[in-house]
Formats: sequence, C-alpha cells, structure tokens
Amino acid sequence: MAETAQPGPVDAHTPEGGTRRDFLSIAATAIAGVGAACALWPLVDSMNPAADTLAAGAPIDVDLKSLQPGQQIIVLWRSRPIFIVRRTPDQVTKLATPEVKGQLRDPQSAANQQPPYAQNDSRSVKPEYLVLVGICTHLGCIPEFVPQPGGSLGASWQGGYFCPCHGSRYDLAGRVFQNVPAPYNLPVPPYHFVSDTVIRVGENPADSTFDFNSVEQI
Repeated sequence: MAETAQPGPVDAHTPEGGTRRDFLSIAATAIAGVGAACALWPLVDSMNPAADTLAAGAPIDVDLKSLQPGQQIIVLWRSRPIFIVRRTPDQVTKLATPEVKGQLRDPQSAANQQPPYAQNDSRSVKPEYLVLVGICTHLGCIPEFVPQPGGSLGASWQGGYFCPCHGSRYDLAGRVFQNVPAPYNLPVPPYHFVSDTVIRVGENPADSTFDFNSVEQI
C-alpha cells in the first residue's frame, strides 16, 4: 500500500506561513488590547463617584488644581455629564464682546437656565471656570467641546460647543446661538467653591436656595 505523504513544517516565508504568522500577531495584539483596557478601567472608574452617590443625586467634589487653561474635564452628577472648563483670560474677555453676544439667542441669560449667582456674561461663580450640564437643550445629545476659533465652524466661530446631531451651537459660556434648533442655553447646575481649587457640584452657596428642578429645560 502506498504511504500517505505527511505534511511537512510550514515555512514562515510561504503564503501559508505568512497567514499563520499574521494570525498570531493579530491575536497577540488583541489580547494585549483587552489587557490594557481591563487595566485602564479601574483608573477611569475611580474618577467617578460611586453608583449609589450618583443615584441619590448627592453633591460631588471636584478638584480643579490639575485643570489647565483652555482644558475641559467631564464628571457625572445625577447621572448627567457635567462640563468643567478652565477658560483662558482671552476666552473670558470675548464673552462680553458684541461680536459674540450679537450671535446669541439669549445673551443676557434671561431664561431660567442657571442659578442667580451665575446670571452674568461668564455664567459662572468665577469667570475663569465654567460649569455646565453637558446635554443639548434640543433633543438631549452631548455637544462637542470646540474651543478653538474658526476652523470648520466658520470665521465667526469664537469657540464653544457644537452639537453634531442637529447643528446647535453654544458659546464658551454655554449660551445658545440664534437660528439653531436648541431653544435654551445649556443649564448651569448648583455649585460653589469649597476651596480655591475644589468645587462642590450639586450644592448652592450658603446664601442661595436655587432649585435645579426649576430650570426651563434640562
């Protein structure tokens, strides 16, 4: 009986060898990626309050000392994204200019979308720091932070938020532009500074009784 030829070892330089080598490379990369994601998750998760804290709507403290001018961080309060921006001096100055305010639907923040202590051009306790509920007042999408002037949003764009869902725009105080779908400025939650670099989101200053549930639209 004729002997059946046994397959020899696969040469890594043949097409079959290349396919096997590529598969092993991809598999190793995928495993490494999963491992990195698992290692990263506890770090990311530890930056947010515990689930029971979020569910209860309890105030949260946020340390701002590592936040650099022009940067934004996002935290969760009442399961909502809270945008916190450290504005540059130039960004703060532009908020009061006719060039910016002339494009806005509610430049004076007349609608009840913020506490009385944030009803100013910067819509904040300290002009340097912006604190907003990061949910578009049109249909509840999450706006993108686009702080740089110009670019794809046009020469008149001075920086702010753009909602990619339906094109709503807000300035760097969360004030809505004219002729966009969103009807109101982004809400400002109750908050106050407990130290020079720590804010407490979800709690008014001692002299305020602002009720976040009273805003026109969350």
